Amino acid sequence: YYSVQHILRELWSGWCFRYMHATGASFVFILTYLHILRGLNYSYSYLPLSWISGLIIFLISIVTAFMGYVLPWGQMSFWGATVITNLLYFIPGLVSWICGGYLVSDPTLKRFFVLHFTFPFI
Repeated sequence: YYSVQHILRELWSGWCFRYMHATGASFVFILTYLHILRGLNYSYSYLPLSWISGLIIFLISIVTAFMGYVLPWGQMSFWGATVITNLLYFIPGLVSWICGGYLVSDPTLKRFFVLHFTFPFI
């Protein structure tokens, strides 16, 4: 959290970089939805390998966006992470592996940062 505040307040146009990053992510999802609608319109869904790979990329994008949403570590992002990780409690051991414990805390934030950075390279 300190590094985000440092970027916003100390770097020249740091606030602009942060908001460009958030707006760019929203723009990527708009283009993704348009791409999905185009594929459905032209019946590209009959190509199963292409459809499955696109679905996997879409799900990875959603997970990456969620982890980016959690990174500012405000009240909304904390409780959002708590709710979403509690949805995964039906798989034994998954939440403790993702969160680094049984609660959403500092190790969770560090893991989400690493995954938010590495998922786009997959």
